[in-house]
Amino acid sequence: MSPPPKVLHFVTGGFSGATQVALDLVRAAQASGRSEPLLVLRKKRQTDPQRIATLQQQGLPLELVPGWSHAATIWRLQQLCRRFRPDVLVAHGFPEHLLGRWAGLLAGVPHLVHVEHNSRERYSRWRLLQARWLARRSDAIVGCSEGVRHSLLALGMPADKTLAISNGIRLEPFADADRHPYAGRVPGLVMAARFAGQKDHATLLQALALLREQGLRPPLLLAGGGGERHLRAARALTQSLGLQQQVQFLGFQAGLPELLMQHQIAVLSTHYEGMPLSLVEGMAAGCAVVGTAVPGVQELLRDGDTGRLVPHRDARALAAVLAELLRQPQAAAALAARGRHAALTEHSLAGMTNQYEDLFTRLARKQ
Repeated sequence: MSPPPKVLHFVTGGFSGATQVALDLVRAAQASGRSEPLLVLRKKRQTDPQRIATLQQQGLPLELVPGWSHAATIWRLQQLCRRFRPDVLVAHGFPEHLLGRWAGLLAGVPHLVHVEHNSRERYSRWRLLQARWLARRSDAIVGCSEGVRHSLLALGMPADKTLAISNGIRLEPFADADRHPYAGRVPGLVMAARFAGQKDHATLLQALALLREQGLRPPLLLAGGGGERHLRAARALTQSLGLQQQVQFLGFQAGLPELLMQHQIAVLSTHYEGMPLSLVEGMAAGCAVVGTAVPGVQELLRDGDTGRLVPHRDARALAAVLAELLRQPQAAAALAARGRHAALTEHSLAGMTNQYEDLFTRLARKQ
């Protein structure tokens, strides 16, 4: 019997959704034994040393590579590849999928996989040329949703190598969601998202101000770390709109499942996505979920059935949907129940990890 394949996952150390998927895949491989994993994080300014230490204390096989220059990243990752000798290198996200595959090629890694986690990225002409060139030398290009797969095809990725594996979440933390009846929850909003250019906290804050004009003052909890510049901008807008008494900035929340299960509504106001884990978690927690109608979110939520979709950057439309949910709690509870059922049946972590492990096993058997 052949040994399990060695799989190196390379991803940003910014603890984005891409990082969470890579963490989940490494943990699942440790539990199943189907592959021998190694997680490599590209160090960012906002990489939290305490989170790194916690992961290492948990026994996660983890290495850091420098992120201060692309050349330094590639050089160090190439060294790690030569030491670990992976059968498969999985490069998650942008620009890590470029840097990771360059390092893998230079180190002679047999099989390369590119995982795209967003439907829109900052592709300059030069970076797109690199992506297309590297795609011809990669075994698979994975979109984290059908929407992302279509985006990859539109960029010129080879159709015979491009596939979709939808993101999934651990369902166990949400097992008690039904013990938190919707009517007994706080009639408030939770948005779990890092502060970054991709996320649209501004439109949600503007919608909250519009709700106040209608006599509705729900609390809003903003959970997530991210860039200091974007966080300062959100705080300044909160103050200028006079929302300080309603809005709490919580930072990173390890206990997010419990927080979601205590509140009625989960929101993701965003400019673009791949397959947003925060909305899937909101659904699994039994919240009524509201998301911006962009690729990735559009395929996750069936508007009026498992959640609500609102137009991009439309604070009035967002306020109208939130007001409807707040004023019609019975209808919102029914929406939440259907969303929870969809999360449990369609977006499990086990389903996602099995598809990835099947892919890695197939590639490792190829010579």
